[in-house]
Parts: sequence; C-alpha cells; structure tokens
Amino acid sequence: MSLHTADANIRPDPDPELVAIADYVCDYEVHSQEAITTARHCLMDSLGCAMLALQYPEAIKHLGPIVPGTVVPHGARVPGTQFVLDPVKAVWDLGALVRWLDFNDTWLAAEWGHPSDNMAAILGLGDYLARKAVAEGCAPLTMAEVLRYMVKAHEIQGVLALENSFNRVGLDHVVLVKVASAAIAARMLGASKEQVIDTLSQALVDGQALRTYRHAPNTGSRKSWAAGDAASRAVRLAMMVDKGEMGLPSVLSAPHWGFYDVLFGGQKFVMQRDYGTYVMENVLFKISFPAEFHAQTAVECAMQLHPQVKDRLDQIERIELTTQESAVRIISKDGPLHNPADRDHCLQYMVAVPLIFGRLTAADYEDSVASDPRIDALRERMVVREDPRYTRDYLDPSKRSIANAIQVFFKDGTSTDRIEIEYPIGHRRRRAEGIPVLERKFEAALRTRFPRVQAQRILDLCQDPGRLAATPVHRFMDLFVI
Repeated sequence: MSLHTADANIRPDPDPELVAIADYVCDYEVHSQEAITTARHCLMDSLGCAMLALQYPEAIKHLGPIVPGTVVPHGARVPGTQFVLDPVKAVWDLGALVRWLDFNDTWLAAEWGHPSDNMAAILGLGDYLARKAVAEGCAPLTMAEVLRYMVKAHEIQGVLALENSFNRVGLDHVVLVKVASAAIAARMLGASKEQVIDTLSQALVDGQALRTYRHAPNTGSRKSWAAGDAASRAVRLAMMVDKGEMGLPSVLSAPHWGFYDVLFGGQKFVMQRDYGTYVMENVLFKISFPAEFHAQTAVECAMQLHPQVKDRLDQIERIELTTQESAVRIISKDGPLHNPADRDHCLQYMVAVPLIFGRLTAADYEDSVASDPRIDALRERMVVREDPRYTRDYLDPSKRSIANAIQVFFKDGTSTDRIEIEYPIGHRRRRAEGIPVLERKFEAALRTRFPRVQAQRILDLCQDPGRLAATPVHRFMDLFVI
C-alpha cells in the first residue's frame, strides 16, 4: 500500500522576480535624459512604422471593432484611421501595425525582440484613460508620462532577455511583451505594488505563443500581429486585476505546475543587471531597411557592393556571408520562400535584393519582386558561416555588435573587397548619424497617410520635446485621426 501525501496548501510569498519588476515599476524614477530622448525617437519611429503598414491590405483587414458599429465611450483611437475602439482592441490594432513590416526597434541578447511593441499598450490604454479622466473632470495623462512608461517597458522586456533564451525552449519573444505591458498597464490603471505582482502572475500563467510561425516551414503572417495580440492581452489582464482578480504568487517557481518547470526546462531566470534605463539607451533602431535585425549590417554591406556586382550578376561564382550564430540559427534559409513573412526572415533573400537592385524596401518582399529569377539564383550561390568573434561581440554587453561581412567571387577568379560592418546605423554607437535619418523616415511615413499640413503639425510637435511632454495623450492621438 502506498501512502499519499497531500499538497501543502500554504499561500507562498510572491516569487522574487515578480517583486523586483513591481518594485521597479512602482518606485523607480526615470532621470536619464538620454533614455527620455531615445523614447521620444522610439515613439516617432514606431508610429511611422504603423503608418507605413496602413498601405498593406493584409494589415488593414484586421483593424476595427470586433462587432462592426460598436460605440465605445471614451474609446481609444487607432492612429492613421477613424476607428474608435475599446482599449483592448485598440492596442491589438496599433500593436499589429507597429510590427507589421518588421521595421520598428529591436533588442538582441540571449532572447530577441522589439521593445517598442509595448508602446501600443501604453499609448492605447493611455488614450482611453486620458479621455476618461477629462470626462470625469480630472487631469489627463500626458505624453511625458507615456515616455517614462516606455522607458520602463523597454527595460523590463530587455533586461529579462539579456540572459534568458525563450527561443531555445520554443517560446516566442512576445511573452516578454505581455509581461512588460502587463506590469505597465497595471500601474497606469492605478495598481498597488501587490496588484502589479498579481497582474504579472496572470501574464506568466497565461500560456505562451510558440515560435512556430517564425520558422520554416511554417513562417507566416502571425508573426506580424503576435506582438499586438500579446500587448492587448496584457491590458485585458491588467483590467481584470483592477477589478479584483487574484494573482498566483508562485507562478514561476511552483513545483511541477509553475512556469519554470512547465515551460523553461526547470531553469530559473538569470538576471544580469538591475532594472534602470539601460535598454532604452541601447535600443537598436531599424532605420534604413525593413529587415530582421541580424541582417541589417549584411544589407548595408550588400548596398555597398551593388555598384560592383550589378552588371556582373551572371558571372558570380559564389557569395560568402559571414555572420553571428543567431543569424545562422534563425534567418539562414535554403529552398522556396512562400510569402513576404518568409522572405523578410531569410538572410540570403535580404542580401540578394540589394545586390541586384541597390535597395531593400517592404515592397521588395512581395510576390512581384520575389518572382525575379535572379534572386533565387543568387541565393543558391551563397555560403553562410559563423565568425565566433561576431558571436562573442554580439553577446558582449559593452559592445552588442551585430556584425556581418560579404565578399563576392567571380568565375574569372576575381573578387570584390570583403565588406564588413559591425554596427548598424540604428546602433547607439551611430546615434549622431542615425537620428537624422530616423526623423526623415518618420516624416516620409507621415506623408504616406496624412495631408501635408497635418503631417507637418505632427512632425513639429514630436520634434519639440517640451511641448510634446506637456501634451495630453488624447490630444496627441487626435492628431493622427485621418
């Protein structure tokens, strides 16, 4: 006869990892002017990406209320549209638009991701709360507060990603969007520290997205709306806790049933540093090319080589691509590419297009360009290998390079120079060079959606830090109604 020992039903203290995030969200004061300035540029860049996405029917088909004709008191606006939605769906829509073209900011570490995916939760919920506050005779949330919340959301997602690889256990990085957005949304709703912890626990127990939709042979458009889905779920969970929903204090550490044992191979999160402003200060902008970030410097290399190879494409014997381990693992692909989502996560495709055309735009992932037989012909001649130094420098917190090198060899025995670029234009080390280009990218994106005067009004406000900071969130969002 075997004896059964009952589980001890003693409510534990919250997991310390949850407490650390809640302490940061509730108590930390953002004083770094560099972080606030970068957050302002992140705001501009993310909204610019959203405006560009509105040119694509596959993106806009997802927008709008679940039930057509729904009227929402104090509803949140979806920038670039006339939609007024409940905050959960508004966050979904904005999050999908920001991420659709794979052109918003990036964070690369043990885990990858796009910290500006959290902006949808902050801006969508902030718009709703500002309108509600005005209706109740209270002071509305301002854009200064939005920027500070953005810094904290970036930090939570990015610091958790430094040493913890979710992709290696098959989970998608949007779990970190859900966690970061949940913590910030809870605080925006007025949550106590205990309620922030409860909200975080709900985000972690929620079940997490698999990376299936990012990898061959299943790469597809879900990767373009997964972050919006995670951010909207975070807001929904925060609103539930605001109504009194309880938390799960040992959601990470509970034996057998907790996140660590079920989803993380029994390993605990490793924390490299305390939460502060490091991530926003070091975030990577995709400025020139809508390409998966591990390929950004490869595309820059290919652009430099274009004049040397454009008239000799049929004479190319092989193309040697040298890159980091992460790029080899996630974006090096042979064989057919079935859709734009497949192509913008293929290192070889992203190199072939600029070698041939001297450009790489979102339109270059569409079938009309991909059908050019020269692209696959070049892909077949590419050899990809890892340089261990590139991998080391990629993981070095003092460098965080994303190096690539390309050399083209011709059938007659000649070759191009070997072009190596270690830091892309969106890197912190190239801010002085990159920010003017980022601002031009934002201005051009605005002009794809708005009349000239309206676009200029938005641009002028975003380039005036003091005036932007003082602007109520709902007034800012009103500028984006078309």
